[in-house]
Amino acid sequence: MAWIIAKYLLTAGMIVFISEVAKRSDRLGGFIAALPLMTLLTLVWLYVENQSEEKIANHAYYTFWYVIPTLPMFLLFPYLLPKLGFWMAMGACVVVTFVCFGLFALMMKGFGINLL
Repeated sequence: MAWIIAKYLLTAGMIVFISEVAKRSDRLGGFIAALPLMTLLTLVWLYVENQSEEKIANHAYYTFWYVIPTLPMFLLFPYLLPKLGFWMAMGACVVVTFVCFGLFALMMKGFGINLL
């Protein structure tokens, strides 16, 4: 149980750290947020917990493909924010991300990459 609590605290600490940096510097906060820190931390957790190399490699592989359809959200959100307000812009971005993911998964299936 202590291990899970430590994982939660460290992982949550990263999010708090990034949000605190972002309060002071938009660019530095965005840069740190764009780093694959959570993915790297997840890979470490999987390794430390003796998961197979195949499972760890698959996690990295699928993370790559799942990031691509989320990218439009980062351009759409700043555009929608002044027009719709925070929560509506966030909701619209979630919907657009799901649509992009579905379309991307269908497109990639044609190349033999099954994301769903």
